[in-house]
Amino acid sequence: MRVNGKWIPLEQSIDLIQFLKRHGFSTDKIAVEKNGEIVCKADFEKTILTDEDILEIVQFVGGG
Repeated sequence: MRVNGKWIPLEQSIDLIQFLKRHGFSTDKIAVEKNGEIVCKADFEKTILTDEDILEIVQFVGGG
């Protein structure tokens, strides 16, 4: 699977919420695009990822 331009191999399908937690992403301030479509936070648990998927993950940070 390609995540933000990097190849990350998946041994088996996994839901998006588990993937994000395993890779240290906080789901509070995040936006995820899967295969060109935005994934609503309400759908993170039921969105299944496979090795062929392309994810773009954007984290929002505050600053001043």
